[in-house]
Amino acid sequence: MIQVENITKKYGNFIAVKNINFEIEEGEIVGFLGPNGAGKSTTMNMITGFIEPTSGRIIVDGYDISKKPLRAKKQIGYMPEGVPLYSDLTVKEFVTYMAELKGVDKKEKKEKVKQALEETGLTDVQNKLNKNLSRGYKQRVSMAGALVGDPKVIILDEPTVGLDPKQVTEIRALIKNLGKNHTIILSSHILSEVSQICNKVIIINKGEIVAIDTPQNLEKKVIKDNSVYVTVEDTENKMETIKNKLENATEVKLVAENEDKTKKYVISTDQDIDLRKNIFDVFAKEGITIFEMKKADATLEDAFMELINPSEEQPKKEEGGKA
Repeated sequence: MIQVENITKKYGNFIAVKNINFEIEEGEIVGFLGPNGAGKSTTMNMITGFIEPTSGRIIVDGYDISKKPLRAKKQIGYMPEGVPLYSDLTVKEFVTYMAELKGVDKKEKKEKVKQALEETGLTDVQNKLNKNLSRGYKQRVSMAGALVGDPKVIILDEPTVGLDPKQVTEIRALIKNLGKNHTIILSSHILSEVSQICNKVIIINKGEIVAIDTPQNLEKKVIKDNSVYVTVEDTENKMETIKNKLENATEVKLVAENEDKTKKYVISTDQDIDLRKNIFDVFAKEGITIFEMKKADATLEDAFMELINPSEEQPKKEEGGKA
C-alpha cells in the first residue's frame, strides 16, 4: 500500500530525515512515533505530498507521489493536528467543501458526504456550526473531512489530543472501526493509545528509523528479567528466609509496607523461567498468605524510551502498575 524507499530530506546542511525505508501493508493500523525533532512530521508531510523528499521515492497504492501526485494524493485522507476547521460552516458544509477540494465526482458527492458523516457519527449534528461543537465532535468533523471520497489511506495526526476520557474512548473505537476498511497511519504522543489501537509501530529518532515491530514485541524486548511482585501477609516473618526455599530465586527484596500490614516484595531470577508456580507452592507450605502477585512487565513507553535513549536504564514496571 505504502512504500517509503531510501527517503532523505535536507534543509541546507541539516538532514531532517536520513535514508529511511519502511512499508505499510493494506489494512494495517500503524503507529508512527518519535520525539520532538525526530523527523516524524517531516516524514508524514512527505507521505501526504505536502513537501518533496530530497532523494528517494514514496509509492502510494502503486503511484509515485513525485511523478503522479494527483493520483497518489487521491488515495490519502489527512487529519492534521489541531483540528483546523472553518468555524462558520456547518458540519455538512465543511465535509462537502472537503469533497470538492478532493475532486469528488459531482454525481457521487452527495452520497460520499453522507457516507463520511455516517461513518464518523455526525449525522445528527450535520446542520450545526462547527464553532458550536464540543472538542470531541470537532475531531470527528476533521476526521470526516479526511474520510470523504473514501481514500484507501487515512493519516491521523494526534487525533485524541485535548479530549476528555469519554471522548478519547469514542475516537479510539472509531479509529478501530475505520481500520476495517482503510489503511491507517496514526501519530500520537499517547503511547498507551498506540499500543491499544495499532498492530504495528514505526519509531523514528534523529531522522532515522530505529524500530519497526508490533507493540507487543517491542514491549517484550524491554523486559530484562523475570521478576515477580508479590504482596503478602507474613505475621511470622518467614519472608526473611524464603529465598533459600525458592528454586532459582536470586533476590527477595522488600518494596513497600502497606497500611493493612501486608508487605510487597519483588522476587527476581536470572533464569528464563516463570517463578509464579514455585512461589505459590512454597508460600502455601510456609503459611504465607498471598494477596496479590504480578509478573514484571513493560509498556510501549518503556520500549520507546529504551530505543531513543539506549544508554539510559529504564525503571522496571510491574504488570498493570507503575514503576
